[in-house]
Amino acid sequence: MSRLVYSALASLDGYVEDADGAFDWAAPDDEVHAFANELERPIATYLYGRRMYETMRFWEQPPDLSPVAHEYAEIWQSADKIVYSRTLAEASTARTRIEPEFDPAAIKRLKETASGDLTIGGAELAAHAIGAGLVDEYHLFAVPVVVGAGKRALPDVRLNLELLDERRFGNGTVYLRYGVELG
Repeated sequence: MSRLVYSALASLDGYVEDADGAFDWAAPDDEVHAFANELERPIATYLYGRRMYETMRFWEQPPDLSPVAHEYAEIWQSADKIVYSRTLAEASTARTRIEPEFDPAAIKRLKETASGDLTIGGAELAAHAIGAGLVDEYHLFAVPVVVGAGKRALPDVRLNLELLDERRFGNGTVYLRYGVELG
């Protein structure tokens, strides 16, 4: 069975966007980006809300990029994408389909049949998956900045997690990989 992974770059105080909706402070350097590329390589399907999809579609036809960013663009382009939106009529990227509603039962079926892991992008959509008990792993990149307010990376729920991996990077970012404790 495939895993559903929630991956996020977050401020030290737990936000994926600041109070103005900005997240430029979370841009990874080449070291962090190369590490994230290796994490993304086994992803078969990206699950997005509309806003996250609109941000990520940059990777469909990006301008000149560093070699590590170009590698990510290739990883992203080769995966399927499912976008949950009531307002988008059609996708503007390849290998993408639009679903009007997030259906936990459909995600469970997808986890059983997918050829690789799934990842969910966007804190709001992830909150639905977390609430439905669908997320198997959390990949959090704690960025060394405190933004004070904004969009929280994690919803207000209680989760018992097990630390599976960690890594420090030269720019002060820390990667934390957690699995959901069962029982």
